[in-house]
Amino acid sequence: MSGHSKWSTIKRKKGVADAKRGKIFTKLIREIATAARIGGGDPESNPRLRLVVDKAKSANMPKDNIQRAIQKGIGGGEGEAYEAIVYEGYGPGGTAILIEALTDNKNRTVSDVRHALTKNGGNLGASGCVAYLFQKRGLLQFAAEGVDLDALMEAALEAGADDIVEAGARVEIVTSATDFTGVRDALEKAGFVPQESSVTMEPSTTVELGGKDAEQMMRLADTLEDLDDVQNFFANFDISEEEMEQFA
Repeated sequence: MSGHSKWSTIKRKKGVADAKRGKIFTKLIREIATAARIGGGDPESNPRLRLVVDKAKSANMPKDNIQRAIQKGIGGGEGEAYEAIVYEGYGPGGTAILIEALTDNKNRTVSDVRHALTKNGGNLGASGCVAYLFQKRGLLQFAAEGVDLDALMEAALEAGADDIVEAGARVEIVTSATDFTGVRDALEKAGFVPQESSVTMEPSTTVELGGKDAEQMMRLADTLEDLDDVQNFFANFDISEEEMEQFA
């Protein structure tokens, strides 16, 4: 499980996602508007938009909010364009971190990201310093309870999935980035609708964290998610179930 997935698990246990719903919606609106501006307002012909719309639905964003964000992107207007930037750096214990941002002020964003890293045992690195440690992958997540696992696995493999991972109460279907849309559509057609679906950056190696390093990593993750300009972050840390329970 990647560091980002691990952090998502911890958030669910802590109820953080519900507590920060307003901030999550703000980020999703920005991402929806940007996707619509770049590729048009029809999710069926704009894969990037469909992905973020699905993400918004998973976060229980009202349909009206989603549609307004799409219209905002199509309509354009001054001050509404955001630039996509990827920052690379290191976290506690030498963990590798990729940070995806959408910003209308690069100076503000890089300052905020650098401060978040240095305050929590990390530092901002040069472009390319850790990107080689990550591979873009598709990730589809299902609740294990109430699902015919054998049928799901069979459908996933037939659709071209690369891997199937049972992670406690969840089942994760891993695909290549290029096959992600096709696998997702095939599974939905077969009656398997994922709870969450995303294109993520999967690390090739992981760093086991514990004690102070694990605590600092959790604070860093929380700080990054609090930044309006940061859309996603990916890290190659791993934390034991026992340590995770302490943070939950």
